[in-house]
Amino acid sequence: MHDDSLGGLGPGIQSRRILVPRPPGRDGLRDVTEQQRRELGTFLRARRERVRPTEVGLPGSPRRRTPGLRREELAMLAGISATWYTFLEQGRDVHPSRQVLEALARALELGDAERAHLIAIAGQPHAATTSVDVLDPEVARVVDLLGPAPTYVTGARFDLLAWNTAAADLFRGALTHDEHPNLVRWMFLAADAREVLPDWTDVAQGLLGRFRARAGRRPGDAAFTQLEDELRRGSPEADEWWTRYDVGTERGGIKRVRRADGQLQHLAYTSFEVADRPDQTMTTYRLL
Repeated sequence: MHDDSLGGLGPGIQSRRILVPRPPGRDGLRDVTEQQRRELGTFLRARRERVRPTEVGLPGSPRRRTPGLRREELAMLAGISATWYTFLEQGRDVHPSRQVLEALARALELGDAERAHLIAIAGQPHAATTSVDVLDPEVARVVDLLGPAPTYVTGARFDLLAWNTAAADLFRGALTHDEHPNLVRWMFLAADAREVLPDWTDVAQGLLGRFRARAGRRPGDAAFTQLEDELRRGSPEADEWWTRYDVGTERGGIKRVRRADGQLQHLAYTSFEVADRPDQTMTTYRLL
């Protein structure tokens, strides 16, 4: 049995002002679905268990059984009631205000992407329907015009909506094995991906983190749930990493790609949000 008492905090820990949650309808967040509340609780627990007590000024102990922070310790650091925090982690029907969420983000030392994810799943519900990505024909023309530069457009669930020949040649298999190609499915379920990407583990973890962030903001979207199940059944890595609850955002960087002839190439890449389509992203590559 875990020891979740506060007896080990020691005399050096200062008490904090307790934030009393306000009822919904004032500045609390409202209309959060049951699935979203469970997602919020899962995220908070995953992040709490990663924080070492010594990292936030709390004494450590080799006899400590609880991974990371105890619930009471996190509640104290955030300045909220331990019982109320427990309700949050259990997915109870409580309504955290923006102030409480920001306090938890600071206590957990969340990065920008993680903080944004916390705010989103706590108060931005989505309808329990499956959305369909519709690509503007002008966007597809831009992809073709970029011709020599490998370029593609992905939708909300990383369905590949448009690509040029250079992208199909570079990411072989991703754009040819399926009538409705999907970047995440290719990454985890196709052998080509590990051959094409010599740094597969890092690239795959980053992509799964971005997919996880999007899925968390759409807890009622059946297509996200179906793809999550498919990935976790078909890929031991996806199943293991999913429980870690890493989240991420679109970014640029350098990627190593192995061409069909075995030659390794270094490419710089960057991503852009498609105008009027916040769930669609255009990614283009440049040979270094």
